[in-house]
Parts: sequence; structure tokens; C-alpha cells
Amino acid sequence: MIELSDIHRDFQVGDQKVHALDGVSLTIGAGEYLSIMGPSGSGKSTLLNLIGLLDRPTSGVYRLDGQDVTALSDRQQAEVRNQRIGFVFQAFHLVPRLTAAENVELPLILAGVPPVQRGQRVEQALAAMSLSDRSRHKPEQLSGGQRQRVAIARATVMQPTVLMADEPTGNLDHKSGQDVVRILEQLSSNGITLIVVTHDGEIGRRARRQLHMLDGRLESDSGTGNA
Repeated sequence: MIELSDIHRDFQVGDQKVHALDGVSLTIGAGEYLSIMGPSGSGKSTLLNLIGLLDRPTSGVYRLDGQDVTALSDRQQAEVRNQRIGFVFQAFHLVPRLTAAENVELPLILAGVPPVQRGQRVEQALAAMSLSDRSRHKPEQLSGGQRQRVAIARATVMQPTVLMADEPTGNLDHKSGQDVVRILEQLSSNGITLIVVTHDGEIGRRARRQLHMLDGRLESDSGTGNA
């Protein structure tokens, strides 16, 4: 499903070139559950952004379901991202002035889904997160755990094949974090490809496959016997 071949991502910082990703090659099969771990600056978030089509490599090839997505225009990449990839972030990234239901509806509006279908799908997505009674609440009226569940509902309302979670429990207390992890793992068991970036070793070890990044390189991969 996901194939990265000799991926490099360089950034210019002043007069220095920083190699955020340095020759990463990686294959992720459909339905896998994996974590990406490593110290700050190791390249894990850069890798997540690249897989999620939020960034482009300096060189190398990225194929998604056999399609070379590095060759697509920005508009084409945005269409692929909206249809096939969901995102859950540490900071939730909900729109403050919108209700929970309106936040979940946003990807459907962008995709041109008719209003009647949007309403049904939003209801189903919120019900799956046990948030039906919070649909009219704005983010400031929700707990951290509820906000993250709204974010998961928004990330999955388009029924993506890949879900990217960047430090999904970083702003949550332990209980709320555990609830969110269980929800993500349930989605994984239903066939979605789940990729979790985390500093938390306990959460990282829950994944069936664990990647460790260091200095922009893939230091180890438990899926290849190189852990």
C-alpha cells in the first residue's frame, strides 16, 4: 500500500542544510498497525507529514497503492489526502467557532458530499465515538478526551484507508489517553492502516510493528527483524 524508496527531505536553516530524512525506504502493508518513535529531531514527524501528503520529499519516490503520488500536483495531492488519509493531532486542530458536528462535517463539505448524506455520516461518526449528546457543543465546552474523539470522528468520516496519529495522547490525562488509544486500535482491527507517532514508549510498544528513527534514518524496524 505505502512504498517509500530512498526518501530524502532537506531543509535550509541559515547557511546549513538539515537532512530531516536521509535515505528512508519503507513498505507498509494495508491494515498494518505501526508506531514511529525516536527522539526530538529524529525525523519522525517529517516522515508522518510526507506519508500524509502534507509535505514533499526533496528526492525519492512515494507510491500509495501503486500510484506515484510525488508526481501529482498540489491539487491532486489534496484530493488524495482528503479521500484516503485521515489525521489526528496532539493539539486536536478543531475550529473553535464550530460545533462538534460542524467540525466533523468539514471534510465532507470539501469533498462535495450532498447535505443529506453529510448529516447521516456525521451522526454515525459521532455515535461511533459516543458523542451523540455533544454534537452541538463547541470545542471549549468539551473535555480534552472529547475533543480528541471529535478529531477522530472528523479524521474517519471520509472512511480513509490510512489514519495518521501524531502524538494523539500528548495533551490528555492518562485515562483519556488510554480511551483514545483503544478507539484507534479498534479502528485498526476494522482494517484501517494505523500509523502512530509517539514519544511514549508504552504506547509505541502496543503497535504490532515498531519503527525507530534517529538522525533522519530508519534505525530499526521490528517488521523486518532489524529491531
